[in-house]
Order: sequence, then structure tokens, then C-alpha cells
Amino acid sequence: MDFLDKIYFDNTLRSYLEVGGTILLVLLLKRYLSRYLVSLFFRLVKRVWKTVNKKNFVDLVVGPFEWFLVLLISVFAIDKLNFPDILLYTLYGHTTADIVARIGTGIIITSFILLVLRLIDFIAFVLEDRVNLTPDARDNQLVVFLRDFLKVVVGIIGVLIIVKACFNQPLGNLLTGLSLVGAALALGAKESLENLIASFIIFFDKPFFTGDTVKVNNITGRVEKIGLRSTRILTGDKTIVTMPNKQMVDSIVDNWSMRTQRRAETILELSVKTPLEKAESIIAAIKKILAGNGPKLLSYTVVLRDISKNGLVIFIEYFTGPIDFSEFDALRQTNNLQIKKVLEETEVEFSGEPGKIVVINDGKKD
Repeated sequence: MDFLDKIYFDNTLRSYLEVGGTILLVLLLKRYLSRYLVSLFFRLVKRVWKTVNKKNFVDLVVGPFEWFLVLLISVFAIDKLNFPDILLYTLYGHTTADIVARIGTGIIITSFILLVLRLIDFIAFVLEDRVNLTPDARDNQLVVFLRDFLKVVVGIIGVLIIVKACFNQPLGNLLTGLSLVGAALALGAKESLENLIASFIIFFDKPFFTGDTVKVNNITGRVEKIGLRSTRILTGDKTIVTMPNKQMVDSIVDNWSMRTQRRAETILELSVKTPLEKAESIIAAIKKILAGNGPKLLSYTVVLRDISKNGLVIFIEYFTGPIDFSEFDALRQTNNLQIKKVLEETEVEFSGEPGKIVVINDGKKD
């Protein structure tokens, strides 16, 4: 088959077919090869984490490993071909052959870095399963923080490796240059650095955790994620508010989830004309309502707090344990409805109600 030995662009047709067949074969068998190799690697992982789920490991790792395998074999296969002289040029002191080779190296390194990032996700996934078994919420926050931090570190290292391998730059000189550039960038990215430092403060000081309900800068909601730059809060309107970590550190944060009790307060302002017997019966009825809640209330107070020209002020206050907001609101609504019923039965008037206009006719004519 002499036609296979014909040369096109400095390579025989046989060489093109061998390279193309190799790439095609890898594309067809990539899923089977990657799953087989990942399964072998899983045996090593199983020795470290006995309870790890194989399906979760394969689902997370097999995707990026497939493309890493395809790119790795494809680049090595293409490297066996001779670079055509017709395409050989020099650009800024570098030949096109050298540029293509460096691009191939960069593609392999990038795909490997993506694979490492996916492995970090898997390790975080395994650790999250473990820490979910512990009641301490700080463990969950530690896993998320370390995952994001390691991703940033791996990304920076990957960029340095690409610069070294693709641009042939000494890392020592590069780091020296980066230190000068970093000083200049630090001035321009002052807020970003402050937010990064604030994330470490939040992590070590632990004023709140993921899942806590907090109030900060008139924003109330549940902490969904604490990142390296910002904290995401899910508000009652089901919207995500992104708060810079610096503001979370500098502002007053009211962590509702750390409350040992929940407090409810109601103030009744009755008309100054309310008879003493009615006021006493209302207070007694409200105490009976609160006492009927049994173990739900830790303590309660119902007192006639003030008497003035504006009316009688009855102060109602009670405390519950750290129950859910939905349960607390339901309890508060039940109490308010029963108190309203007592007020309707006693036919009491509130202070500030519009009075009646009385017209007196004394019988005199103008």
C-alpha cells in the first residue's frame, strides 16, 4: 500500500491515520478507560475513607478525568507528527512549532488542575458527610472554608506552573516580580484584601455559622454561605443578599440562632375610663391564657405598668425556649387571638378611640 507512504505536509498518510485512529479510539473508549482507572484509584481512597460511596466518587471524578485522559493522549499522539515546514514561522523570536508545543503543554496542565479541583470537591463532600454527624456547626463551616481556600491555592500554583512550563520563566524571578506587582495591586484591591482578611476573622472568631439566622445592617435572614470574599444571606423575601465580609466584621451582628430564649411582648393601652374591675379581670384572664401554655413558656409577666391621662397600660411579656420561628409565630398568634377574645368579651375601650360628639339643645332661640 504505497499510497500510505505518500508525504503530505512533511508527514506520511500512514502517520496521520495512526494519530487520528489513536485519538478516535480514545474518544470511543474514554468512558470505559476512565471508569476503570478511577475504580483502581478508588481502591486507594477506600483504604483512607472506609465509608466513602463509590458512586459519588466516580460521578465527581470520572468527568474531568475523561477529558484529561483524552487531551493527554491526543497531545502526545500529535507530538509524534513532524511540524510542517510550510507553517513554520517566527513570531517575536519564537517559532510556531514552539508555540504549538507550549499550547499543548498548557492544555495538559490546565486539564490536570481541573481534575485536582474536582478531587478537592470530592474530599470536601466526604468530610461534609462526616461532620453532618456531629452537632457542632463549626465543622461544616471549616470544610467549606478549607475547600474554597485550597481551590484558590491550587489555582495560583497552576498558573505558576503554566507560566514556568509554557513561557519558560524562572519562578524565582517571577515571584520577585509578582511581589512588586502584588504591592501595587494591593493598593488597588484594598477592599478585596480586607474582605479576605475578614473571612479569616469570621472563621476564627465564629460570630455566626452557616445556617444561623442573623440581623446585620437592617437585613435579616439565614446565612447560606460564608465565602472568602462575602457572605450570602437568604432573606425572608427569598432573595439572596451578598454582604462583604468586612461589613460582617465591622457591623453589629445580632445572631438570633444563638439566643437561649425567644421573647414576645404585647402592650395594651386601655381607655382611662376602664373600671378597675375590668382591668383586673383582663389581667387575670391573660395570665390564665399564658399559664395554659404549660411547658411552652419558660416565664411570663402581665402587669398594669402605667396609669396616665392617656389611659391604662397593660404590659404582657413571655419567654419560650429556642424554638423555630414558625412555631414561635404560631404560639404568638394563638395567644393574641385569645387575648383579643377576652377584650371583646369585656367590651373594653382602647385609649385614643374617637369619642362621641354630643349636641346639647337647651331650648333657647337665637
